[in-house]
Amino acid sequence: MFDIVFHTPEIPPNTGNAMRLAAVTGCRLHLIEPLGFEMDDARLRRAGMDYRDKATVRVHPSLESWRAATAPDRVFALAVGAERLYSDAAFREGDAFIFGPESTGLPDEVKSAPWLTGRLRLPMAPGVRSVNLSNAAAVVVYEAWRQLGFVGGG
Repeated sequence: MFDIVFHTPEIPPNTGNAMRLAAVTGCRLHLIEPLGFEMDDARLRRAGMDYRDKATVRVHPSLESWRAATAPDRVFALAVGAERLYSDAAFREGDAFIFGPESTGLPDEVKSAPWLTGRLRLPMAPGVRSVNLSNAAAVVVYEAWRQLGFVGGG
């Protein structure tokens, strides 16, 4: 399926929701340290509910260690200022989607990394800052999965 990558996530319920998303879609969730919470945080457990044990979740000490461990072929960065809409990308099995922390988004050095396949954004009404992290991940994952014909789902 796909890899969802949260770069230094800060809010436990967003990560818990992403765990649930990973479980129901067959994606893998990767968390890049430092995390803004402990993995046993009650808010994380509550948001993930009983899906936590069904999700594939790995914590990596750095973005470089994630890349070394997974060797992704294609990585899409999701960023508010990107010119290309997520719905304009043609996704493939195994694509990785990287999202930044809730308060700041992806750092510039990640958004401009030479190993990125592309930078994508979700459309938003004027005058708002961003889409909730776990909601943004869900939108992108379901679009990518839709493009693959929801293979493996039902």
